Amino acid sequence: MHGVGVWPESRSFSEEGIGPVPSKWKGTCENDTAVGVPCNRKLIGARYFNRGYIAYAGRLTSSDNSARDKEGHGTHTLSTAGGNFVPGANVFGLGNGTAKGGSPKARVASYKVCWPPVNGSECFDADIMKAFDMAIHDGVDVLSVSLGGEPTDYFNDGLAIGAFHAVKNGITVVCSAGNSGPMDGTVTNNAPWIITVGASTLDREFETFVELRNGKRLQGTSLSSPLPEKKFYPLITGEQAKAANASAADALLCKPKSLDHEKAKGKVVVCLRGETGRMDKGYQAALVGAAGMILCNDKASGNEIIADPHVLPAAQITYTDGLAVFAYINSTDRALGYISAPTAKLGTKPAPFMAAFSSRGPNTVTPEILKPDITAPGVNIIAAFSEAISPTDFDFDKRKSPFIIESGTSMSCPHVAGVVGLLKTLHPDWSPAAIRSAIMTTARTRANTMTPILVDGRDGLEATPFSYGSGHIRPNRAQDPGLVYDLSINDYLDFLCASGYNSTMIEHFSDGPYKCPESTSIFDFNNPSITIRQLRNSVSVIRKVKNVGLPGTYAAHVREPYGISVSVEPSTLTFENKGDEKSFEVTFKAKWDGVTEDYEFGTLTWTDGRHYVRSPIVVAFGGDN
Repeated sequence: MHGVGVWPESRSFSEEGIGPVPSKWKGTCENDTAVGVPCNRKLIGARYFNRGYIAYAGRLTSSDNSARDKEGHGTHTLSTAGGNFVPGANVFGLGNGTAKGGSPKARVASYKVCWPPVNGSECFDADIMKAFDMAIHDGVDVLSVSLGGEPTDYFNDGLAIGAFHAVKNGITVVCSAGNSGPMDGTVTNNAPWIITVGASTLDREFETFVELRNGKRLQGTSLSSPLPEKKFYPLITGEQAKAANASAADALLCKPKSLDHEKAKGKVVVCLRGETGRMDKGYQAALVGAAGMILCNDKASGNEIIADPHVLPAAQITYTDGLAVFAYINSTDRALGYISAPTAKLGTKPAPFMAAFSSRGPNTVTPEILKPDITAPGVNIIAAFSEAISPTDFDFDKRKSPFIIESGTSMSCPHVAGVVGLLKTLHPDWSPAAIRSAIMTTARTRANTMTPILVDGRDGLEATPFSYGSGHIRPNRAQDPGLVYDLSINDYLDFLCASGYNSTMIEHFSDGPYKCPESTSIFDFNNPSITIRQLRNSVSVIRKVKNVGLPGTYAAHVREPYGISVSVEPSTLTFENKGDEKSFEVTFKAKWDGVTEDYEFGTLTWTDGRHYVRSPIVVAFGGDN
């Protein structure tokens, strides 16, 4: 399910090398208008849902009333999950190679539920839930949902309810964690039956350099064309290029109508990143005749720099490097600089690191469930794009590109969905919970420098499970996890019981009345991670693992959170057959009295010497047990 439709003409949805459509498929492509979407053996479904939107916002134009993607987001995410092999894919000549989705030979279908924003809303629960129902009816195996709003109670969350019904029908649901980082407690799609995905980097950068006349050379990123001449250009800050009726603050941010043509013409304008769009700042500079733009991160953006297809020669640089640019301009009456042409650089280190924009835990709906579950590539991702618009969506930008680079947890979500498709092929008997467990327990928390994954990459600040969940996805390891933490639909219903839902509320999730057990504990919900929100004295949790590999004996290894003793009973588990299940108890004890809101982190790993089944442990002191 991808919010804004699909561009069927993309080569990523070519049927070349794809066999007949499976007989179980009940879906279709809604192609009843001039702007409809034709099906083929690869793209086997395209539907749209807008009755909820229309009830709120009024009618759509006939050209909008279609499953066709006019915005690019749906095409980008769908091709990331399941796009076919496309040799020679590139973005304005950069990053040339063969593009493919995570499950390149899978059939794909699009369910469009998002429309032009009205009062900030564009995706309505009524349409989302109807799309879930239709996807279940059509016979999908995996749902990749790059959507999300504010974290909210599951009973009031149409996406969570729709996802529950999909999981009940054996469909694995993967969702984005949100782009509201780096603030804590911003992660969305918090239900435990969803695989929730944060965003981290690849070991590839689109590198450009800002060269200053004083000899400094600062690494930045961009997808824009180079400056017309290889020479130093006059540098001017947005504030120095201020229009007569604009404020200095607006001009520094290069806001609309804040820059003066006479002051900026032929110069490289230095803008500060802020609440307005990154590419819009370059657009404003271009409108007043600037030769180029240097976009300097503000403090909140830190070291996160994102490659954008700016409409003029441009580079985005970090906050620290931006300070150096401003200091240089303020030190001389004739500041000069140059922006080099961008190039694709491979093997960058450290990688991965967490994107600052990636939403973080703790889970504000159910703090005992760690979210996100996993992180995956979500920064500067090349994938297919709609050719109905330009890469910037600005009126005067006439460029078209069949592939584009985008960043966000919307981009990391379909990476995981693609891996899920492969796992479903290899293990058709695995439940959605088993697949989620396999992905989580085989993840990695170290970068290619063999040091811990960082936040923002260059600050040296170590990321935590609130950023990456279990870690960065490792698809090859996920296919053979050894053990999995499995869950049934009744386990999820018992979780809702333990969370305080009454029988009337639970009927929104179950097929009918459901009687809650007389006693149930959220601590014993068989999650692949363990979170204790208020530890005082001691608390114990029960978990159960299923053998999905060869017979063997697994031993428990614990990395204790600071100030916490952790014991596991039994400390070894022997599995004689595939499918065997064994329970164990984990007891947490505070090593000293104290109340603090700070979380501490550790791990529990079961290993037979070949498999490493790792669960994150998250504990905070406080409260009563």
